[in-house]
Amino acid sequence: MHPRRPDGFDGLGYRSGARDEQGFGGAFPARSFSSASDLSHWVTTPPDIPGSRNLHWGEKSPPYGVPPPSTPLEGPAEEPFPRGGGGGGGGGSVPGQSSEQLNRFAGFGIGLASLFTENVLAHPCIVLRRQCQVNYHARLYHLTPFTVINIMYSFNKTQGPRALWKGMGSTFIVQGVTLGAEGIISEFTPLPREISHKWNTKQIGEHLLLKSLTYIVAMPFYSASLIETVQSEIIRDNTGILECIKEGIGRVIGLGVPHSKRLLPLLSLIFPTVLHGVLHYIISSVIQKIVLLILKRKTYNSHLAESTSPVQSMLDAYFPELIANFAASLCSDVILYPLETVLHRLHIQGTRTIIDNTDLGYEVLPINTQYEGMRDCINTIRQEEGMLGFYKGFGAVVIQYTLHAAVLQITKIIYSTLLQNSV
Repeated sequence: MHPRRPDGFDGLGYRSGARDEQGFGGAFPARSFSSASDLSHWVTTPPDIPGSRNLHWGEKSPPYGVPPPSTPLEGPAEEPFPRGGGGGGGGGSVPGQSSEQLNRFAGFGIGLASLFTENVLAHPCIVLRRQCQVNYHARLYHLTPFTVINIMYSFNKTQGPRALWKGMGSTFIVQGVTLGAEGIISEFTPLPREISHKWNTKQIGEHLLLKSLTYIVAMPFYSASLIETVQSEIIRDNTGILECIKEGIGRVIGLGVPHSKRLLPLLSLIFPTVLHGVLHYIISSVIQKIVLLILKRKTYNSHLAESTSPVQSMLDAYFPELIANFAASLCSDVILYPLETVLHRLHIQGTRTIIDNTDLGYEVLPINTQYEGMRDCINTIRQEEGMLGFYKGFGAVVIQYTLHAAVLQITKIIYSTLLQNSV
């Protein structure tokens, strides 16, 4: 699942204790809690902020006192952040305290910009994307961003801006439930929350089992969040921010808003929900690791070719991780989009949800599907809507990641300018 950004249950940054090992696929990085004066020559630890997983470049941080593997990287000119004070820093080096402040300021700002883009700026795209996915009546599939922009304008004109940002609070609640459930389960079971550097098949299996149990716990709240994001603002009551929790608990115990007989039991939703969540996590982790390795090699070669400025070193400390996270979320969303369409239709069936007409931009439509399960849903979509029916609303994904890429680039330009003026 991907409520991006809700990128599903993707994009969640988990942090370990004082370890120097990297998580599986780069998704669970370690942070060093050693003295900054001892290790700042080797590792720059970004501030602990949401949306930033603080990945280190190397598999392990070099131990203190061991010489670097390559002599061309030695010397003050090659240090990631020049240390003021003591010997060898040139006239243009930044004092240690000022460098640390710039380091934290840059990391916090860059991570905050990414977090804002994933969870706030992209939310209208997530709303329209989900409405198109569950709308089996639709004749317009909105496969391109041009039709998506037009229908967004129509919704905003007829219902106001709230129509595009509905259910945003519930997506944060789902993320919080997911984080809490994973933490609690890992504390009371031997299942590892992260994969050590020397992993084995058993450890990976136990880690994926932990992820599966987490998705099962969060599943009813995800269903409630999905309803909030696709329910038409025309007939929607002013629900509170905790309505998602109330509806999720009601879905489990069978109380709350009345549902029709077509409502699929939660047991029938476990397999597609866990399948989507685990595949999304695996694909994201693998893509993130590959991109980080490529960027690491590229940056290492640039260090060998010429001296690296303090500004470029600061940017290299943060942006490779964000770029890898961006690429991982994009690839997993695109690859699993058909499965996500099936998953959302199964979750919404029988909930008596009224959605907006995504063909006209006004009027409302009921959801009256009668899928018997995952296989029946796949066959019905393929027969009645064609293969492109699995990609309804795909234009919203294009807009979402275009906005994300633009924000990352603008943020990089702004911080490059600020850092250059401060050096």
